[in-house]
Amino acid sequence: MNSPNTLRIAMLSVHTCPLATLGGKETGGMNVYVRDLSRELGRRGFLVDVFTRAQDPEIVGPRPLGENGRVIHIPAGPLAPYDKKLLYNHLPEFVEGVKRFAQEISYDLIHSHYWLSGLVAWELRKKWNLPVIQMFHTLGHMKNLVARSDEERETETRLQAEREIMGFVDRLVACTPLEKRQMVKLYGADPKKIAVIPCGVDLSLFRPVDISQAQERLGWPPDRQMVLFVGRIQPLKGIDILLKAIALATDDLPDLCGHLGLTIIGGDPEATMDREMLRLTRLKKKLGISDLVTFLGARDQDTLPYYYSAAQVCVVPSYYESFGMVALEAMACGTPVIASRVGGLTFTVKDGRTGYLVPDGDPAALSEKLKLLLTDEKLRRRMGEEGIKMAQKYSWSLVAEEIISQYRQLMTGTSLETPASGYNK
Repeated sequence: MNSPNTLRIAMLSVHTCPLATLGGKETGGMNVYVRDLSRELGRRGFLVDVFTRAQDPEIVGPRPLGENGRVIHIPAGPLAPYDKKLLYNHLPEFVEGVKRFAQEISYDLIHSHYWLSGLVAWELRKKWNLPVIQMFHTLGHMKNLVARSDEERETETRLQAEREIMGFVDRLVACTPLEKRQMVKLYGADPKKIAVIPCGVDLSLFRPVDISQAQERLGWPPDRQMVLFVGRIQPLKGIDILLKAIALATDDLPDLCGHLGLTIIGGDPEATMDREMLRLTRLKKKLGISDLVTFLGARDQDTLPYYYSAAQVCVVPSYYESFGMVALEAMACGTPVIASRVGGLTFTVKDGRTGYLVPDGDPAALSEKLKLLLTDEKLRRRMGEEGIKMAQKYSWSLVAEEIISQYRQLMTGTSLETPASGYNK
């Protein structure tokens, strides 16, 4: 075993690469989490190898990930983007690829993310006999509770796998107290091995930018207000509710029409065969707001602080969010957030302080809060300042301290201790 300060971690992120551009079909908050946690661990002297599925024939093998970190691309299935629901059949291939790569490497601990990685961790533990810490990021049962079609429903295979993973791992990480309760109630997980540790935000990247500077960088007219959405283009994200809310707001306040724009970051606006993109494009035309709505597609994370800072408000209208990292990034940039009163968003967004929480699926309620923020600059400024203060509690430095505490407990066989920061402060 390596010394406690130089532990070698096998980080598993099977279906999505932490180096991928955000906003794609399978990229989002989990990518950010794995990438930024690994970098922070590396800065502290931990040796981190992140194993992910190879999706590009030009990118196979290790790539650097900050100090002391690597991303290792393991061939499993097609060397191309692939539906993650089909990856289950390629997990044995992924497991063997990891074993081959690690023949001469001695890891101290496995940290797996999402249920597919949890199944890989299960197989690796049989060979390596190492402790496993698991984070799911989303739960299949919760997604099914808000699914709006059979296509959106998660498989029974996933639900059963999540239950089995919660049974075999040594430590579970829930990002909110609510997620911990969901694990216990829906899956029968042992609460004594669940640590509640929030997600983090890169405060060196996500910080306020002067609004005129941000607008100039983006080419955004200074006399036009921006409503911002950042995330994947899928029904679960509630973008249709946001479009309807914009239509209601401009009907009530016609003067907004010439001075308002909705910017949607995520997905691929050229993907004409994408069912959700097609549905949303038709909806904005039906609502008569095509001139107000721009689908920008995915954007590099380094440019996001400019969008957050240029926006008057960031909206997260999801039907389900285990945490809500976009809301936290916006708050760190001093931008008020209007979010659905669901999941982790109820912990991330402080209603009436850093923004507003509204019922999910309710465009009228969302419209009312939009009008309130768009017409009250002092309110926006006050909520923005509160958001900046709140975001300081979620630095990756603090989050990493709690994760490292879990690592050390697992390595020494000690029982779960209450984390010192996050929601327990």
